[in-house]
Amino acid sequence: MNNYSIRTASLSDIPTIESLAEATWEPTYKHILSKEQIDYMFDLIYNKEALEQQMDDGQTFVLLFGDDKPLGFASYSLRNAEEQLYKLNKIYLVPECHGKGLGRKLITYVENATRELGARMIDLNVNRYNKAKLFYESCGYYVHHEEDLAIGPYWMNDYVMRKQL
Repeated sequence: MNNYSIRTASLSDIPTIESLAEATWEPTYKHILSKEQIDYMFDLIYNKEALEQQMDDGQTFVLLFGDDKPLGFASYSLRNAEEQLYKLNKIYLVPECHGKGLGRKLITYVENATRELGARMIDLNVNRYNKAKLFYESCGYYVHHEEDLAIGPYWMNDYVMRKQL
């Protein structure tokens, strides 16, 4: 795909983010998490009100388009101003776009955007059993530490990966 673009999302883009999340969430996690956990977390994170709240709380969402069709999204936010540390909160591509270099374009876009905001480092969380860890390593991220997060009655067992910018 040669004709792609990335732009910052606004509140009016929430239906597009919801649609992309619906297309990407279960394929991403079905081999790692139970259907019940996937459904619980999806309902918690990707409803209209939750996405509005995430934007209000400082997450910047960006959308990736190919030939004007939405193919993926990411979000990032400031994690620690003193350390100039940002967090890549989300990055998802529709499954048919995996392995085509678009994930790298999206992550590079976020890295450049945070660098322009003064970031020296960027963190992300990835489930310890998610094969995306290999992708993040290929983009220069390393395991900084492990983190277990309670989300309702479920646990996310993650690596926190970091990259120096």
